[in-house]
Amino acid sequence: MNAAPRILVWDWPVRVFHLGLALAFAGAYALGDSERWRNVHVALGYVALVLIGFRLLWGLVGTRHARFGSFAYTPREAFRYLAGLLQGCPRHYTGHNPAGSWAVYAMLILGLATGVSGWLRYEDHGGETLEALHEGFANAWLGLVGLHVVAVMVSSLLHRENLVRAMITGYKRGAADEAAGRAHGTLGLALLVGIAALAAFLLRPPAGDSPMVTAAVASRAPIDQD
Repeated sequence: MNAAPRILVWDWPVRVFHLGLALAFAGAYALGDSERWRNVHVALGYVALVLIGFRLLWGLVGTRHARFGSFAYTPREAFRYLAGLLQGCPRHYTGHNPAGSWAVYAMLILGLATGVSGWLRYEDHGGETLEALHEGFANAWLGLVGLHVVAVMVSSLLHRENLVRAMITGYKRGAADEAAGRAHGTLGLALLVGIAALAAFLLRPPAGDSPMVTAAVASRAPIDQD
């Protein structure tokens, strides 16, 4: 039995980002083909973009294992880790492992591509070509999420640690000197609120041209025409 102490690895901003992005993507993807819930789909896409923007900044100023510098692994290291995974003896990492780090990069890039292309399409740019790109990015993101889930399950079994629980609670077993350190919760909250406010300002519709208002007016049109 592993007698190593439980240490804080994932600070709460990383955990909120992880859960929030998963829920936003799942909801947006599920509602992607629904005209009735189009505004909800768009809103969830904006939420995903805000969260990704926050994660990019938090990767620079967050705690130890949240920073990109802590999981800047080469492709060779990622393939070496995957080889160990297939052989049933992967090397253990307290933070992101090399393969997981590249999954993080890919998800952030695909998330940005999906969100930006969706926003441009919502603003009536690009036509069917951009629509196809948006759907392609979203499907690629879904495929990567599926691979990520499988890899987490396999790693959990081989390392005999619950990685899902670790991302929820923030704690894993490891050496005391490998802990994340101070959580910087106030800074994380300030960044998240600031990015959300900036996104709301930049993505706001023109006055009197809100999709919600437009839809409401359109629904009353037959009555108002009298």
